[in-house]
Amino acid sequence: MDIGILGPLAVRLNGQSIVPSAGKPRQLLALLAIRAERVVTVPTLMEEIWGDAIPKSAATTLQTYILHLRRKVTAALRTGPAGGGPEQAGDAKDVLATCFGGYRLAVRPEDSDVREFQSLAARGSLALEAGDAHAAAGMLSRALELWRGPALVDVPVGRVLGVEVLGMDEQRTRVLEQRIEADLLLGRHASLLAELRMLVARHPMNENLAAQLMTALYRSGGVWQALEVFQQLRRTLIEELGLEPSQRLQRLHQAVLSGEPGLEPRHAGRHLLRTGV
Repeated sequence: MDIGILGPLAVRLNGQSIVPSAGKPRQLLALLAIRAERVVTVPTLMEEIWGDAIPKSAATTLQTYILHLRRKVTAALRTGPAGGGPEQAGDAKDVLATCFGGYRLAVRPEDSDVREFQSLAARGSLALEAGDAHAAAGMLSRALELWRGPALVDVPVGRVLGVEVLGMDEQRTRVLEQRIEADLLLGRHASLLAELRMLVARHPMNENLAAQLMTALYRSGGVWQALEVFQQLRRTLIEELGLEPSQRLQRLHQAVLSGEPGLEPRHAGRHLLRTGV
């Protein structure tokens, strides 16, 4: 089985899509897929589909949705593999299993783009911590390339899936920040400017992205532009939250003002460790 969460929902068995067209069964499959190999309890599934307005017929309706998904699984198992690939055999109840108190989608971890993303992100993060910026940039870039758009962009998202999607979006942002950090350590500041400007415009209160843009601008000769980024961030934080930028950003601001050599690529590792940028 192949599962795609990082974009439109894609769940394929033997090369055949088993994603239903109806909204609530699609929502149900998405939650089972995102928690693949784990039991998702019936109350959790009901909360996702109906929120606080759970109807009296919820148990029967949920069983109907499960039956609908199993019929699609059965059809894919009978059709066999598309393109001559390895066939997944078994019964629909083996693929979408009934467990005590809930249901479980049987999937190998390597068949999910979320698991692959998390694995590459973890390896890239370790490489960055170890000072191997080349390896880190490569693995983190590969992790980000798995995203085909916003997670579950074509699925109705309830309370439970909403938390899952929020967590994945935060992971994506963190991996993006780490990849940019690796690129800065490699002296790729000029090629990062357009991307960072767009990201800062999209996330006007993200201090990490603002710091990275300030660093890239400073190294590219745009000292006044780097100072302007700080001032814009400061205005936004004061207007929206009533807060000043963190001490970390204020130290970076002072470093730009004073032309500190530590901002240059050859000293970047020591500077980023000291300022926490």
